[in-house]
Amino acid sequence: MNRKYMIYGLVGLAAVLVVVAGYFMLSGNGGDEEVPSTTSRIEIGPNEHTLGDPKAPIQIVEYGAPVCPHCSHFNETVFPLLKKEYIDTGKVYYVFRVFPLHSADTAVEGMASCLPKDSYFQFLDLMFRNQPRWDPEYQVQDVHAGLIAMGRLAGMSEAQVDSCIAKPDIAALVQKNGQEAMGTYGINSVPSFIVNATVAPRSVVEWANLKTYLDSILANQKK
Repeated sequence: MNRKYMIYGLVGLAAVLVVVAGYFMLSGNGGDEEVPSTTSRIEIGPNEHTLGDPKAPIQIVEYGAPVCPHCSHFNETVFPLLKKEYIDTGKVYYVFRVFPLHSADTAVEGMASCLPKDSYFQFLDLMFRNQPRWDPEYQVQDVHAGLIAMGRLAGMSEAQVDSCIAKPDIAALVQKNGQEAMGTYGINSVPSFIVNATVAPRSVVEWANLKTYLDSILANQKK
């Protein structure tokens, strides 16, 4: 990690939470098999990252981290199916919130905030699929250089990347999301999902389990 990135890391340090049981933990939240209400919702702000119809019968809030390999796996293997079968068909309203495991998570969110709003998920997908090129979890030595290279792929100059990853308002937002995830929902690992204001079981990271879970909510709505 070079000196420049260390400086940016200090800017975002307030947003990096002490994750007691990181994304690899296999116990904790998500064990409750309760079927959520079809009317309960979490309040979503106007600047949050969302897909689908806000009036959909199911609201999913995912807490994830750009540096997390498990989040990347979900993004590549499960999310496309979720989008095709539930988000695009009006059954799910999806929200993504960053849960910080490393200062690089705040940096990625800062970069994404400088892009057009409708490019957010495309950029997040780019970062997930290219984690070995920038992610400290892959022992990347110069994380800052990796972020610059990824920014160029998204049409950003080095100066733009540097400016975006140092935005204090993004650091504050990421910190708030992480604190809320842990304090309100007991989340201590990622990816984690809040479905209609209820913490989903950890098993929903697999497509078959997620589909069964969502279908049970929809079926319950018809009763």
